[in-house]
Amino acid sequence: MIGIIDYGMGNLFSVSKALERLNAPYFISEDKEELLQADALILPGVGAFKDAMEKLKETGLSEMIHTFVENGKPLLGICLGMHLLFESSEENGLSEGLKLLPGKVIRFSGISKDGTAYKVPHMGWNKLHFKKDSLVTPNMDDDFVYFVHSYYADTKEEVIIASCSYDKEVPAVVGRNNVYGMQFHPEKSSKLGMHLLSNFANLIQKG
Repeated sequence: MIGIIDYGMGNLFSVSKALERLNAPYFISEDKEELLQADALILPGVGAFKDAMEKLKETGLSEMIHTFVENGKPLLGICLGMHLLFESSEENGLSEGLKLLPGKVIRFSGISKDGTAYKVPHMGWNKLHFKKDSLVTPNMDDDFVYFVHSYYADTKEEVIIASCSYDKEVPAVVGRNNVYGMQFHPEKSSKLGMHLLSNFANLIQKG
């Protein structure tokens, strides 16, 4: 069963409804012991990185997440939840993240290299370009998914599974070992997004 981590800053409704459409069993909880018993966890997120990390630390959920990952079970961060997987973020001052993936979350500058202004936040449909296969992206074809974000992960090439082009190449699906992240909202991204969520849910059966 998939546990959705409720720390007060996630879009729990849309994620849970997507799992229902996939007939993937899930529960929503803020209880650390209950979440540790899940077969996989989803860390959703909407809002500010610093506030989210403070909530995760205050509730002990950050420690629970580390224990869960160390047990070898799959974790998926979505949108802000993906940002939290990294070492730090510059949003509202430098804040430490969960440090499960290498890199720093930084803001789009809004000015391209040639001095042209571009829109921030990056909002709307953009095309994913798959760079390598992973357990959540086996033989996937490039297609469009839905983004809403002003910050992106500056990370190592080795953890980037898929990217999209905005002012620069933006990591869109990341992963290392049993930790995965999606910058976009798979639950709002039509066929491809649901396919990716289904692949993540299927990791339970493979584990």
